[in-house]
Amino acid sequence: MATIKDVARLAGVGLGTASRAINGSGPVSPATLEKVQKAIQALDFRPSHAARALLSGSSKMIGVYIPALSGTFYTPILQIIDTELRAAGLHMVVAFGVGLGDDRRQAIEGIEFLVERGCDGLIVMTSALGEDDIAALGSRVARLVALNHPFATMPDQCFTVDHELGGRLAARTLLEHGHRRIAVIAGPQALPDNVARIDGFKAELAAHGIDPAGVWLQWSDFSPAGGWECARALVAAGRPCTALFCANDEMAVGALSYFQEAGIRVPQDLSVLGYDDTPSAEYAAPRLSSVRMPWRQMTLNGINALLNLCYDLGRPVQREFPVTVTLRASVARLAD
Repeated sequence: MATIKDVARLAGVGLGTASRAINGSGPVSPATLEKVQKAIQALDFRPSHAARALLSGSSKMIGVYIPALSGTFYTPILQIIDTELRAAGLHMVVAFGVGLGDDRRQAIEGIEFLVERGCDGLIVMTSALGEDDIAALGSRVARLVALNHPFATMPDQCFTVDHELGGRLAARTLLEHGHRRIAVIAGPQALPDNVARIDGFKAELAAHGIDPAGVWLQWSDFSPAGGWECARALVAAGRPCTALFCANDEMAVGALSYFQEAGIRVPQDLSVLGYDDTPSAEYAAPRLSSVRMPWRQMTLNGINALLNLCYDLGRPVQREFPVTVTLRASVARLAD
Protein backbone atom coordinates (compact mmCIF):
# COMPACT_ATOMS: atom_id res chain seq x y z
CA MET A 1 0.00 0.00 0.00
CA ALA A 2 1.39 3.37 -1.01
CA THR A 3 2.30 5.92 1.65
CA ILE A 4 2.58 9.69 1.59
CA LYS A 5 6.36 9.25 1.34
CA ASP A 6 5.85 7.33 -1.92
CA VAL A 7 3.64 10.15 -3.23
CA ALA A 8 6.26 12.76 -2.36
CA ARG A 9 9.03 10.72 -3.97
CA LEU A 10 7.10 10.15 -7.23
CA ALA A 11 6.00 13.80 -7.41
CA GLY A 12 9.55 14.97 -6.71
CA VAL A 13 8.54 17.15 -3.75
CA GLY A 14 9.22 17.20 -0.05
CA LEU A 15 7.07 15.35 2.48
CA GLY A 16 5.71 18.60 3.93
CA THR A 17 4.72 19.86 0.48
CA ALA A 18 2.93 16.58 -0.28
CA SER A 19 1.12 16.82 3.04
CA ARG A 20 -0.06 20.38 2.34
CA ALA A 21 -1.24 19.38 -1.14
CA ILE A 22 -3.20 16.39 0.15
CA ASN A 23 -4.78 18.11 3.14
CA GLY A 24 -5.16 21.61 1.73
CA SER A 25 -3.44 22.92 4.83
CA GLY A 26 -1.08 25.44 3.25
CA PRO A 27 0.09 27.18 0.08
CA VAL A 28 1.06 24.95 -2.84
CA SER A 29 1.66 26.14 -6.39
CA PRO A 30 -0.72 24.89 -9.10
CA ALA A 31 2.11 23.07 -10.87
CA THR A 32 3.18 21.27 -7.68
CA LEU A 33 -0.42 20.41 -6.83
CA GLU A 34 -0.83 18.86 -10.26
CA LYS A 35 2.32 16.73 -9.75
CA VAL A 36 1.04 15.48 -6.38
CA GLN A 37 -2.40 14.69 -7.77
CA LYS A 38 -0.89 12.70 -10.64
CA ALA A 39 1.27 10.77 -8.17
CA ILE A 40 -1.79 10.02 -6.03
CA GLN A 41 -3.63 8.66 -9.05
CA ALA A 42 -0.66 6.63 -10.26
CA LEU A 43 -0.12 5.04 -6.84
CA ASP A 44 -3.84 4.73 -5.98
CA PHE A 45 -2.94 6.44 -2.72
CA ARG A 46 -5.59 6.46 0.05
CA PRO A 47 -4.49 8.43 3.12
CA SER A 48 -5.47 6.63 6.33
CA HIS A 49 -7.64 8.33 8.90
CA ALA A 50 -4.83 8.11 11.43
CA ALA A 51 -2.43 9.76 9.03
CA ARG A 52 -4.86 12.58 8.30
CA ALA A 53 -5.34 13.14 12.03
CA LEU A 54 -1.60 13.19 12.62
CA LEU A 55 -0.99 15.68 9.84
CA SER A 56 -3.92 17.98 10.54
CA GLY A 57 -4.04 17.75 14.33
CA SER A 58 -7.74 16.84 14.13
CA SER A 59 -9.39 13.42 13.99
CA LYS A 60 -12.63 14.81 12.51
CA MET A 61 -14.42 12.46 14.92
CA ILE A 62 -17.00 13.37 17.55
CA GLY A 63 -17.59 10.93 20.41
CA VAL A 64 -21.10 10.29 21.71
CA TYR A 65 -21.91 8.58 24.99
CA ILE A 66 -25.39 7.22 25.70
CA PRO A 67 -26.42 4.92 28.57
CA ALA A 68 -27.99 2.20 26.41
CA LEU A 69 -28.11 1.20 22.76
CA SER A 70 -31.73 0.04 22.78
CA GLY A 71 -35.31 1.18 22.46
CA THR A 72 -36.86 3.98 20.44
CA PHE A 73 -35.53 6.93 22.44
CA TYR A 74 -31.79 7.03 21.75
CA THR A 75 -31.84 5.72 18.18
CA PRO A 76 -33.50 8.82 16.62
CA ILE A 77 -31.10 11.07 18.54
CA LEU A 78 -28.11 9.13 17.22
CA GLN A 79 -29.52 9.43 13.71
CA ILE A 80 -29.78 13.20 14.08
CA ILE A 81 -26.20 13.45 15.34
CA ASP A 82 -24.78 11.19 12.63
CA THR A 83 -26.61 13.00 9.83
CA GLU A 84 -25.48 16.42 11.03
CA LEU A 85 -21.87 15.36 11.53
CA ARG A 86 -21.63 13.70 8.13
CA ALA A 87 -22.96 16.87 6.51
CA ALA A 88 -20.08 18.71 8.18
CA GLY A 89 -17.51 16.17 6.97
CA LEU A 90 -17.21 14.58 10.40
CA HIS A 91 -17.76 11.11 11.84
CA MET A 92 -19.51 9.80 14.95
CA VAL A 93 -18.02 7.30 17.39
CA VAL A 94 -20.52 5.88 19.90
CA ALA A 95 -19.94 4.39 23.34
CA PHE A 96 -22.69 3.14 25.60
CA GLY A 97 -23.11 1.62 29.04
CA VAL A 98 -21.78 -1.94 29.13
CA GLY A 99 -19.81 -4.15 31.47
CA LEU A 100 -19.57 -4.30 35.20
CA GLY A 101 -20.18 -1.44 37.58
CA ASP A 102 -22.96 1.03 38.15
CA ASP A 103 -24.23 3.62 35.67
CA ARG A 104 -21.62 6.15 36.78
CA ARG A 105 -18.69 3.75 36.30
CA GLN A 106 -20.03 2.72 32.89
CA ALA A 107 -20.33 6.38 31.84
CA ILE A 108 -16.77 7.17 32.97
CA GLU A 109 -15.38 4.14 31.12
CA GLY A 110 -17.39 5.02 28.00
CA ILE A 111 -16.05 8.56 27.96
CA GLU A 112 -12.50 7.31 28.52
CA PHE A 113 -12.95 5.01 25.52
CA LEU A 114 -13.95 7.97 23.34
CA VAL A 115 -11.07 10.11 24.59
CA GLU A 116 -8.59 7.32 23.87
CA ARG A 117 -9.88 7.17 20.28
CA GLY A 118 -8.78 10.76 19.79
CA CYS A 119 -12.25 12.30 19.37
CA ASP A 120 -12.10 16.05 18.84
CA GLY A 121 -15.15 16.61 21.04
CA LEU A 122 -17.72 14.75 23.13
CA ILE A 123 -21.51 14.67 23.32
CA VAL A 124 -22.59 13.15 26.62
CA MET A 125 -26.13 12.06 27.39
CA THR A 126 -26.31 10.68 30.92
CA SER A 127 -27.45 11.79 34.35
CA ALA A 128 -25.09 9.36 36.10
CA LEU A 129 -22.14 11.78 36.23
CA GLY A 130 -21.65 14.33 38.98
CA GLU A 131 -19.89 17.67 39.03
CA ASP A 132 -16.73 15.99 40.34
CA ASP A 133 -16.69 13.64 37.36
CA ILE A 134 -16.95 16.59 34.97
CA ALA A 135 -14.13 18.36 36.79
CA ALA A 136 -11.97 15.20 36.52
CA LEU A 137 -12.08 15.51 32.74
CA GLY A 138 -9.84 18.56 33.05
CA SER A 139 -9.18 20.43 29.81
CA ARG A 140 -11.38 18.01 27.85
CA VAL A 141 -14.45 19.73 29.34
CA ALA A 142 -13.74 22.64 27.00
CA ARG A 143 -14.87 20.42 24.10
CA LEU A 144 -17.85 18.67 25.65
CA VAL A 145 -21.58 19.27 25.57
CA ALA A 146 -24.20 17.54 27.71
CA LEU A 147 -27.67 16.70 26.41
CA ASN A 148 -30.72 16.39 28.69
CA HIS A 149 -28.77 17.07 31.89
CA PRO A 150 -27.47 20.34 33.38
CA PHE A 151 -24.09 20.78 35.04
CA ALA A 152 -23.59 23.91 37.15
CA THR A 153 -19.92 24.22 36.19
CA MET A 154 -20.62 24.40 32.43
CA PRO A 155 -24.12 25.85 31.94
CA ASP A 156 -23.45 27.15 28.42
CA GLN A 157 -22.49 23.65 27.28
CA CYS A 158 -25.65 21.97 28.57
CA PHE A 159 -28.73 21.51 26.43
CA THR A 160 -31.83 20.23 28.14
CA VAL A 161 -35.58 20.70 28.30
CA ASP A 162 -37.98 21.69 31.07
CA HIS A 163 -39.17 18.32 32.34
CA GLU A 164 -41.06 19.84 35.25
CA LEU A 165 -43.10 21.84 32.74
CA GLY A 166 -43.58 18.64 30.73
CA GLY A 167 -45.06 16.95 33.78
CA ARG A 168 -47.33 19.92 34.43
CA LEU A 169 -48.56 19.88 30.83
CA ALA A 170 -49.29 16.16 31.11
CA ALA A 171 -51.48 16.68 34.17
CA ARG A 172 -53.10 19.77 32.67
CA THR A 173 -54.02 17.86 29.50
CA LEU A 174 -55.76 15.08 31.40
CA LEU A 175 -57.51 17.55 33.70
CA GLU A 176 -58.75 19.57 30.74
CA HIS A 177 -60.27 16.39 29.35
CA GLY A 178 -62.26 15.97 32.56
CA HIS A 179 -60.09 13.34 34.26
CA ARG A 180 -59.50 13.54 38.00
CA ARG A 181 -58.99 9.88 38.90
CA ILE A 182 -55.54 9.48 37.38
CA ALA A 183 -52.84 6.80 37.77
CA VAL A 184 -49.12 7.20 37.02
CA ILE A 185 -46.38 4.88 35.78
CA ALA A 186 -43.09 6.63 36.53
CA GLY A 187 -39.56 5.91 35.37
CA PRO A 188 -36.50 5.18 37.53
CA GLN A 189 -36.40 7.09 40.81
CA ALA A 190 -32.69 7.78 40.39
CA LEU A 191 -33.06 9.76 37.15
CA PRO A 192 -33.40 13.52 37.75
CA ASP A 193 -35.34 14.18 34.53
CA ASN A 194 -37.89 11.51 35.47
CA VAL A 195 -38.25 12.90 38.99
CA ALA A 196 -38.73 16.40 37.56
CA ARG A 197 -41.59 15.33 35.28
CA ILE A 198 -43.31 13.42 38.09
CA ASP A 199 -42.88 16.35 40.49
CA GLY A 200 -44.37 18.69 37.89
CA PHE A 201 -47.29 16.32 37.34
CA LYS A 202 -48.02 16.13 41.07
CA ALA A 203 -47.70 19.89 41.50
CA GLU A 204 -50.27 20.52 38.75
CA LEU A 205 -52.69 18.04 40.31
CA ALA A 206 -52.28 19.75 43.69
CA ALA A 207 -52.95 23.13 42.09
CA HIS A 208 -56.31 21.74 40.94
CA GLY A 209 -57.29 20.38 44.33
CA ILE A 210 -56.21 16.76 43.84
CA ASP A 211 -54.07 15.27 46.63
CA PRO A 212 -51.00 13.69 44.92
CA ALA A 213 -50.63 11.30 47.86
CA GLY A 214 -53.88 9.64 46.83
CA VAL A 215 -52.74 8.99 43.24
CA TRP A 216 -51.79 5.40 42.35
CA LEU A 217 -48.13 5.54 41.28
CA GLN A 218 -45.70 2.80 40.35
CA TRP A 219 -41.98 3.29 39.60
CA SER A 220 -40.59 1.37 36.66
CA ASP A 221 -37.63 1.29 34.24
CA PHE A 222 -38.70 3.15 31.05
CA SER A 223 -39.10 -0.14 29.13
CA PRO A 224 -42.18 -1.61 27.39
CA ALA A 225 -41.93 -4.61 29.70
CA GLY A 226 -41.97 -2.28 32.69
CA GLY A 227 -45.07 -0.52 31.37
CA TRP A 228 -46.79 -3.85 30.76
CA GLU A 229 -46.08 -5.06 34.30
CA CYS A 230 -47.22 -1.79 35.88
CA ALA A 231 -50.45 -1.81 33.86
CA ARG A 232 -51.08 -5.34 35.08
CA ALA A 233 -50.42 -4.21 38.67
CA LEU A 234 -52.80 -1.28 38.23
CA VAL A 235 -55.62 -3.54 37.08
CA ALA A 236 -54.86 -6.07 39.84
CA ALA A 237 -54.96 -3.31 42.44
CA GLY A 238 -58.56 -2.55 41.51
CA ARG A 239 -57.97 1.19 41.78
CA PRO A 240 -60.66 2.98 39.78
CA CYS A 241 -59.18 5.52 37.38
CA THR A 242 -60.13 7.06 34.06
CA ALA A 243 -56.67 8.11 32.86
CA LEU A 244 -53.08 6.91 33.03
CA PHE A 245 -49.93 9.01 32.62
CA CYS A 246 -46.79 7.12 31.62
CA ALA A 247 -43.47 8.95 32.07
CA ASN A 248 -42.19 7.79 28.69
CA ASP A 249 -43.63 6.42 25.46
CA GLU A 250 -42.04 2.98 25.72
CA MET A 251 -43.79 2.26 29.03
CA ALA A 252 -47.01 3.64 27.54
CA VAL A 253 -46.75 1.26 24.58
CA GLY A 254 -46.23 -1.64 26.98
CA ALA A 255 -49.28 -0.54 28.99
CA LEU A 256 -51.40 -0.29 25.83
CA SER A 257 -50.41 -3.85 24.98
CA TYR A 258 -51.54 -5.12 28.38
CA PHE A 259 -54.84 -3.23 28.23
CA GLN A 260 -55.58 -4.71 24.81
CA GLU A 261 -54.94 -8.19 26.18
CA ALA A 262 -57.06 -7.50 29.27
CA GLY A 263 -60.00 -6.21 27.22
CA ILE A 264 -59.68 -2.63 28.48
CA ARG A 265 -60.53 -0.21 25.69
CA VAL A 266 -58.35 2.85 25.15
CA PRO A 267 -59.57 5.58 25.23
CA GLN A 268 -63.21 4.47 25.82
CA ASP A 269 -62.48 2.87 29.21
CA LEU A 270 -59.16 4.51 30.01
CA SER A 271 -57.21 7.40 28.48
CA VAL A 272 -53.43 6.94 28.20
CA LEU A 273 -50.87 9.75 27.85
CA GLY A 274 -47.18 9.17 27.15
CA TYR A 275 -44.09 11.36 27.31
CA ASP A 276 -41.31 12.22 24.79
CA ASP A 277 -43.40 11.84 21.60
CA THR A 278 -40.97 9.38 20.04
CA PRO A 279 -41.74 7.77 16.65
CA SER A 280 -43.31 4.78 18.45
CA ALA A 281 -46.11 7.03 19.74
CA GLU A 282 -47.43 7.81 16.28
CA TYR A 283 -47.67 4.14 15.32
CA ALA A 284 -48.99 2.67 18.57
CA ALA A 285 -52.47 1.16 18.65
CA PRO A 286 -54.31 3.34 19.33
CA ARG A 287 -52.03 6.20 18.30
CA LEU A 288 -50.52 7.53 21.50
CA SER A 289 -51.01 11.06 22.80
CA SER A 290 -47.74 12.27 24.28
CA VAL A 291 -45.95 15.23 25.82
CA ARG A 292 -43.66 16.39 23.03
CA MET A 293 -40.08 17.05 24.03
CA PRO A 294 -38.15 19.00 21.35
CA TRP A 295 -35.32 16.48 21.19
CA ARG A 296 -34.37 17.38 17.62
CA GLN A 297 -33.96 21.09 18.36
CA MET A 298 -32.08 20.37 21.56
CA THR A 299 -29.73 17.93 19.84
CA LEU A 300 -29.02 20.13 16.82
CA ASN A 301 -28.19 23.12 18.99
CA GLY A 302 -25.95 20.97 21.18
CA ILE A 303 -24.10 19.83 18.05
CA ASN A 304 -23.75 23.42 16.83
CA ALA A 305 -22.29 24.49 20.17
CA LEU A 306 -19.80 21.62 20.14
CA LEU A 307 -18.67 22.24 16.56
CA ASN A 308 -18.13 25.88 17.49
CA LEU A 309 -15.95 24.79 20.41
CA CYS A 310 -14.00 22.27 18.33
CA TYR A 311 -13.69 23.98 14.96
CA ASP A 312 -14.70 27.62 15.56
CA LEU A 313 -17.51 27.42 12.98
CA GLY A 314 -19.65 30.26 14.35
CA ARG A 315 -22.89 28.31 14.10
CA PRO A 316 -26.03 29.79 15.69
CA VAL A 317 -26.94 28.31 19.07
CA GLN A 318 -30.32 28.37 20.82
CA ARG A 319 -30.81 27.23 24.42
CA GLU A 320 -34.56 27.45 25.07
CA PHE A 321 -36.88 24.86 23.59
CA PRO A 322 -40.70 24.69 23.61
CA VAL A 323 -42.55 21.84 25.35
CA THR A 324 -45.99 20.93 23.95
CA VAL A 325 -48.51 18.09 23.89
CA THR A 326 -49.38 16.05 20.80
CA LEU A 327 -52.95 14.79 21.06
CA ARG A 328 -53.81 11.55 19.25
CA ALA A 329 -56.36 8.80 19.70
CA SER A 330 -55.35 7.48 23.14
CA VAL A 331 -56.79 10.43 25.13
CA ALA A 332 -60.51 11.26 25.11
CA ARG A 333 -62.71 13.60 27.03
CA LEU A 334 -64.38 11.93 30.00
CA ALA A 335 -68.04 11.28 29.28
CA ASP A 336 -70.49 13.14 31.53
